[in-house]
Amino acid sequence: MTRFKQIASFGWTGIITALVHYALLIGLVELGGVGPVPATLAGYGAGAGLSYALNRRFTFTSERSHGAALWRFLAVAALGFCATWGLMHLFVERWGLPYLPLQIVTTLLVMAVSFTGHKFWSFGDRR
Repeated sequence: MTRFKQIASFGWTGIITALVHYALLIGLVELGGVGPVPATLAGYGAGAGLSYALNRRFTFTSERSHGAALWRFLAVAALGFCATWGLMHLFVERWGLPYLPLQIVTTLLVMAVSFTGHKFWSFGDRR
């Protein structure tokens, strides 16, 4: 797969998983009365499971077994989870900024780091 197609595929799978993430985030905040930071972490977790399945199938061709790729994927996802918590905590709880626009910024930052981690480590060839 060409680099452009791979990035485009990662982008499309990212959009699908972001829709799940944002639906849960907004639903929990607006309808459930949950704070934005815990709500975004719940959304991140839901999106991560879907992200593994979609990226394994459509974005990254990998010779790694599911067992070998999954723990690496979870390690990269855990870093993204922590980054999401840190950024949203800073933006929303410390600085009092609106959660939704800053979630978009957070998503873009975490997505860039996640792509690199998944391409070269989670699904990267053993060579």
